[in-house]
Amino acid sequence: MKEYAPAKINLFLDVIRKREDGYHDLGTVFQTVDAGDTVEATLREDGEIHLTYNEPQNYPLESDLVFKAAKALKEYANCTLGADIHLTKVMPLGAGLGGGSADAAATLRLLYRLWNLDLQIETLEAIGARLGADVPFLVRGGTAFAEGIGERLTFVEPLDLPEGAALLIATPLDAVPTKDAYAGVPKSGPDRWEQYKAAWESKMNPPLCGDPIAEPPSETFKQIVNPEMCFNAFEISVFPTHPLVAEMKQKFIEFGAKVALMSGSGASVFGIFETRELAEKAAAALKPISRYQTVTKFWHR
Repeated sequence: MKEYAPAKINLFLDVIRKREDGYHDLGTVFQTVDAGDTVEATLREDGEIHLTYNEPQNYPLESDLVFKAAKALKEYANCTLGADIHLTKVMPLGAGLGGGSADAAATLRLLYRLWNLDLQIETLEAIGARLGADVPFLVRGGTAFAEGIGERLTFVEPLDLPEGAALLIATPLDAVPTKDAYAGVPKSGPDRWEQYKAAWESKMNPPLCGDPIAEPPSETFKQIVNPEMCFNAFEISVFPTHPLVAEMKQKFIEFGAKVALMSGSGASVFGIFETRELAEKAAAALKPISRYQTVTKFWHR
């Protein structure tokens, strides 16, 4: 069996406060994208979990989120079966795209099918929450508001790019340690996040006056995904210490991106272009400073 592991970007991301437990309360909008790794598995009757890769990884097996996800699901379901798992890794590490979390989420979906388990998707999300803050969202994917450390999810009607538009994702030749990004990020309080949610709601559900005339999807998209609505608080802490990330975002704009934003705590930047041709031209120009890039689209089931 095989399962695709689509990555994510953040269309909006604010850091609201630091909690007593050392974590941070966030307000973010997750969006899955059509770029990711692939997880494959075959059944083992002896209960063992074996994991291999398309190329060697620079971390111990026990810390791999795929391995952790398999162990967590097996333990929760009290399953006596095992699996030979193979991860084809494409997404860069430490890029703010949730690649490892997407792999864990895909593993939960894959082994749920392979082991023929009688579980609800909400149960897979709960198991995923023990593995990482992004995993519950990535179990389902699409478009969602996330609060708390990312575990409180409100799924909304999935967004699609306007017809003909393209998404460029690029990871610069740089990496941003998550702890460094959090150390310098300002804590905004709840107001900006609450205002953002209210603005989204008003644009998605405009008041009806007279005969309702539905706006085309592309117009609704423009109201929600535009420079005024897209924000990432981590740019404030990352750009001064990682100028290559800031440079990449600026080049996205210079090459014609209608929206450009860093994803997560960095270092990847994404941009939305009116045509695939424009996105591909930007990708070619950015290649010398990129360790990963793809021209793609939004993804949902």
